Amino acid sequence: MATQQIILLVINIIGGIAVIGSYILGLSGQSGGANVLWGGVPASIRPIYGVSMIISALGYFAFIYFILFRLVPSEVSIANRFGFSLFYAIFLVILISSALWMPLTNVYVSNPSTGIWIGVRTVLILVGLGSIALLWALLSLQTKTSGVFYWLAIAGSGYFAFHTAILDAIVWAALFK
Repeated sequence: MATQQIILLVINIIGGIAVIGSYILGLSGQSGGANVLWGGVPASIRPIYGVSMIISALGYFAFIYFILFRLVPSEVSIANRFGFSLFYAIFLVILISSALWMPLTNVYVSNPSTGIWIGVRTVLILVGLGSIALLWALLSLQTKTSGVFYWLAIAGSGYFAFHTAILDAIVWAALFK
């Protein structure tokens, strides 16, 4: 594994711990548990979110596997302009914003204010934009890539982008209030 891949792996390990840690702390510190975090989202569509979260997680594993183990960082060219290090920025946006969502939502539930709501919406939009950027980067690879792992990464990234940009940033946010 090349140094650039190790850096991306470290970003994902630390970022993943931050996201999972924020969820654990957020759920344990919130009176009312996870139900409070659904806000006005109807109970009838919550199972759709549950299934979608699982598909998104599987998609995440597909694209991170491809990037870490199937790409050669020194050969990566994205849109003939960017190299492998673009993935650092994309994953930092996704993971930092994801780690901030639950704490901000808990603050908003406890003390609703326009400023906090803007913060919640901003981190959701950033995750969605980061996910779309990841899909674009994978589709724009100039590196010779093909085969099942590439297409699994594309499918996984596409679904992850759909979940974060549409279901989370738009649908959840619209129904929450």
